[in-house]
Amino acid sequence: MTGIRVALVDDQAMFRRGVSMIVRSQPDLQVVGEAGDGEQAIALVEREHPDVVLMDVRMPVLDGVAATKRILGDAAARGETGPRIIVLTTFDLDADAAAAIRAGASGFVLKDADPDFLIAAIRTVHAGTAVVAASATRALLERFEPVQQRPVPPEFETLTGRERDVFALAAKGLSNSEIARTEYVSEATVKTHISNVLTKLGLRDRVQLVVFAYENGLVDR
Repeated sequence: MTGIRVALVDDQAMFRRGVSMIVRSQPDLQVVGEAGDGEQAIALVEREHPDVVLMDVRMPVLDGVAATKRILGDAAARGETGPRIIVLTTFDLDADAAAAIRAGASGFVLKDADPDFLIAAIRTVHAGTAVVAASATRALLERFEPVQQRPVPPEFETLTGRERDVFALAAKGLSNSEIARTEYVSEATVKTHISNVLTKLGLRDRVQLVVFAYENGLVDR
């Protein structure tokens, strides 16, 4: 059993060694390689095809945000989803974290986080769920990313009226249960609408839904 394939990217060898020991201690996780900067990270991903990448945001040569864009952009060009990327930050709710989420990262983890939290984060993003909640994503973008006013994307026009209502509430960071209470429907119905919205807009998760809303100026519409 090979388990979840994890790549470690950080310019500090000692930090990588510590994280590697934590990851390797789990029977369902496997470290497939390490890199010390963004350029090395891109080569590592192309060579080893990890499931999850732990990516430092501040590195020489190429930073983690730029590397995340390149890795996921290259995967998209090949018609693939690419690895799930968790960025490692020193400060909570900073501009780099916001930029990384916008670039396509599935979440961020503080470098001083508890080892159990890091392990849980790896398993969570591998299962297809973002580490950062939609509400936290909204808070990040509101603090560091101005809303862009752009024409409504054509794919947004394919949403039904109810799907647009659910989209708007999800973009505000509401949970499924909160949306269900607001719309007077069941949580199962909300999950169905969210799934349809993500499929029609070509998004991976609720975090990317919030980013889509901000990138296209749909937050307050």
